Amino acid sequence: MERVLITGASGFIGSFIVEEALQRGMEVWAAVRKSSSREWLQDERIHFIELNLSSEDYLKNQLKDHVFDYVVHAAGVTKCLRKEQFYKVNTEGTRHLVQALLALQMPLKRFVYLSSLSIFGAIREEQPYQPIRETDVPQPNTEYGKSKLAAEAIFKEGVAFPYVILRPTGVYGPREKDYFLMVKSIQSHTDFSVGFKRQDITFVYVKDVVQAVFLAMERGKSGRCYFLSDGQVYQSSTFSDLIIRELGNPWCLRIKAPIWVLRLVTFFGEQVGKITGKISALNNDKYHILKQRNWQCDIQPAIDELGYQPQYQLERGVKETIAWYKEKGWI
Repeated sequence: MERVLITGASGFIGSFIVEEALQRGMEVWAAVRKSSSREWLQDERIHFIELNLSSEDYLKNQLKDHVFDYVVHAAGVTKCLRKEQFYKVNTEGTRHLVQALLALQMPLKRFVYLSSLSIFGAIREEQPYQPIRETDVPQPNTEYGKSKLAAEAIFKEGVAFPYVILRPTGVYGPREKDYFLMVKSIQSHTDFSVGFKRQDITFVYVKDVVQAVFLAMERGKSGRCYFLSDGQVYQSSTFSDLIIRELGNPWCLRIKAPIWVLRLVTFFGEQVGKITGKISALNNDKYHILKQRNWQCDIQPAIDELGYQPQYQLERGVKETIAWYKEKGWI
């Protein structure tokens, strides 16, 4: 029985990776913190391990009695009160984990790191838009993207390490809470979008990300990076229309605001968050994400090298997601 360690196991994507690993008959070790919710980790076959990513020494001590065939590093933060927290968790946490595994001479077959398309920022924004490719130079415009790019650099420091990096675009699906805010807004009869210049958006359903994770374990070439999307390009209205349909076609006021309005809203949202100590979804990073016009990416290498075949285009994914929200009483 192959053994896999999954960090961020209690999170949105991580919990789905845990379920798939169990389905495949693997011995699953879910890395969690003491404060982590285990709502989606109820299967009695799961082994739990508490890992402190803030210290290489702590990690070496916590991992020294274990041997893993695979590690999937899905732990990370997407929004923080202060920018240094992105680097503490996303960058330094990754560095400490990699260094601890190297120091322990862990006989890994593969280390799969979940990065993000956000490391490339607002590039290729001249129309007609072209897909972002691996050969493009990353220019992250968010602290989140910068911290993930810095984490990627750790794997390329010259030490032999069997890593594969996955760079998904916007991930949605059951248990996800950021896109869920859009669902709640539409349910309350308001669809808000920003910017009058064309915006090409891409999505990837959580189960397709999970598919790619296990393909990366089996077939991923060490040292390679792969973009993930469902292979299609959408407009923001497409996503809204599908949500409206699955909600039973409630009446909806569509508001399209200029970029400067978003800048004001996110500026004050971030300030309020710092004052109250509660992280707001409307922050400086969110401004740059919503402002960005081109989210196309080239998934052909993942198709050719991994055998990745997206199973969920947006219509199917939204239908399944909204049905789950209804079943669980979220809406």
